[in-house]
Amino acid sequence: MPDPSQFNTDRTYPGLCTITFNNPPINMFVPTTIVELGALMTDLEADPSVKVVVFQSANPDFFVAHLDVAKAAERPEVLGLWRDFVLRLSSVPVVSIAKIRGRTRGIGNEFVLACDMRFASRQSAVFGNPEVGVGLVPGGGALEWLPRIVGRSRALEIVLSGDDFDADIAERYGWVNRTLDDGDLDSFVDALGRRLASFDRETLAAAKAQVNRFGTPTAAELQSSIDLFFPLLALPSAQARRAKIRNIGYGVRSDFELNFGRYLPSFGQTDDVDTDMHQ
Repeated sequence: MPDPSQFNTDRTYPGLCTITFNNPPINMFVPTTIVELGALMTDLEADPSVKVVVFQSANPDFFVAHLDVAKAAERPEVLGLWRDFVLRLSSVPVVSIAKIRGRTRGIGNEFVLACDMRFASRQSAVFGNPEVGVGLVPGGGALEWLPRIVGRSRALEIVLSGDDFDADIAERYGWVNRTLDDGDLDSFVDALGRRLASFDRETLAAAKAQVNRFGTPTAAELQSSIDLFFPLLALPSAQARRAKIRNIGYGVRSDFELNFGRYLPSFGQTDDVDTDMHQ
């Protein structure tokens, strides 16, 4: 494949591959991101020297902001590619670790949920699935992963509220493996990645496959949420909610993108949304 445009790859340390998302200004996932992640999986599946892959962000404020829904709607087949990527990531004989700083919402949260392990900056990591607040349901795996990882009631709180959750709550809920002070995050994940890379790939893969028997969604389960996504997007109520986000900093570094969860309740109001947007 040509050099990816959405992330950088570092394979300096033997057995360890580090992927750094770098799609300014806020690391939104676009169809190209999903296509390039699929190609990355093909490389990882074919390379027996890779034992561990670490995902991180070049942007300290945004791990992954969310999906660019308008661009995804132009290429609806990418959600099927996303489903395939999630299944491949969770089953590949490589250990995947998300090292999270900044916001990770929507498909970003669904991405880290599909990773084998998640470690977050106590000071900066923020998680959420805001889809319900804009008239949608999560279509990329949150409805399948969250009940398995945090339990039914907490999954409902996360999905139905659409709110932002800080790293300490994410740790308390089991959403992430653990939080660490920002200054300790890199050294911890680096040490863990190198430790795992010192073990035999076949043994790591066998252990991961056995654990997977108790916690990964099926293709049919993931597809059932994808099948809801675009029909809900076409509803007049969803269109009305989405219209309110177009002129308040969607897709750029803005107070809206930094504090997405705080804005959502106002999208259902009939009066002008701007009255309390900038207070």
